[in-house]
Amino acid sequence: MLSVGHGPRHVLVVARPHPDEPVGGATALALAELVAGGDRRSPATDPEAVTWDIVLCLDPDGAALSEGIETATAGPAPSLASYYRAAFRPVAAEQPEWAPIVGRPLPESRALFDVIDDLRPVLQCSLHNVDAGGTWAQLTRDLPGLAAPFAASAAALGVPVQHGTYDALYWENPAPGIHVLPPPGSTARPAAGSEDIGLSTWCAPQRYGGATAIVEVPLWATAPADDPTPHADPARALRALSGLVREGGRQVTAVFERARGLLPAPEDSPPVRVLEWMAEDLYDLVADSWGPLVRQAEAGPRTDGSPALTTAGIGALEVVARRQPLRAAGLLLRLLHAADAPAAAGLHHELDALFTAWCTDFETSLRLRWVPVHAQVELQARTVVAAAECALTP
Repeated sequence: MLSVGHGPRHVLVVARPHPDEPVGGATALALAELVAGGDRRSPATDPEAVTWDIVLCLDPDGAALSEGIETATAGPAPSLASYYRAAFRPVAAEQPEWAPIVGRPLPESRALFDVIDDLRPVLQCSLHNVDAGGTWAQLTRDLPGLAAPFAASAAALGVPVQHGTYDALYWENPAPGIHVLPPPGSTARPAAGSEDIGLSTWCAPQRYGGATAIVEVPLWATAPADDPTPHADPARALRALSGLVREGGRQVTAVFERARGLLPAPEDSPPVRVLEWMAEDLYDLVADSWGPLVRQAEAGPRTDGSPALTTAGIGALEVVARRQPLRAAGLLLRLLHAADAPAAAGLHHELDALFTAWCTDFETSLRLRWVPVHAQVELQARTVVAAAECALTP
């Protein structure tokens, strides 16, 4: 952890909570340089008033298994295929922010809890990338002054604000791209991600009156990300996406089953555990989670004041449907490439054809546009500073 400044109030920044989301490391250093330079244009970056505590990589083991991700996303126009070939994302029980929910005592989670208990930060900022879509922020409590600077920064940098996201389907949505966790006891709370989300590291600052902002910026922007118009036929679209994720998962799993015994990684290795976890029920879990939305769409126009399913919202779900099989395929391709068995080459060739076609379909369907790294970093840093200003204001 890098601490900058010596003020009595603390802002905690957590980079690389997911190893397949690389921009946070660069953003963390940009924020450290800003504060170290003594920038007093904002009370949040005044080193006399605030100490910034920056965890440069929350998941070093995962980062080691996603070693090529920075190279794969560093050029002026990286390919989607190069990203998914390099990406590694651990099973949920091995993700430090999320593991406490399922009762997994990861040392990284414990270390972060200890830091929060020691520093009692006014704000914790968790730095994330979404592979494709727009930018958004999830908050454990509302920061009313954040929406305007967030929207202005996104517009200035040419990044769409995501209207609707899979990650916060049932969170409160006070402004475009701003999502707030429903309070304990709310009927929407179990659907907000987990009925036990209060056990996550995200909610730990609440013990001391603090808040957490999860700041997402896209690697690739999608064309429908900021389109708030009602979708023309959401029920049909959702059924198609459910079929897409199930069929893609079925095809990857079929290759994985045939590859057993050929892979160089042992059965209990992290990559194989990920493939097992996805093959077991993840594709069906994702598809099934859209059942309430299908029923909502089939019921017709809403009469309870809740928003209709939008083009942007359906586009965000399409990203999820397309990325799940690609994550598994990219990981399995790496293992097959490293295998010595002659049969592995044939399976690699078969899966590579599927993988390449899926990447092309992804790029074409959602009209992906690469967001330059400097824009990702600048947007994330500006959003963190704006959130800190809101949290520090009495």
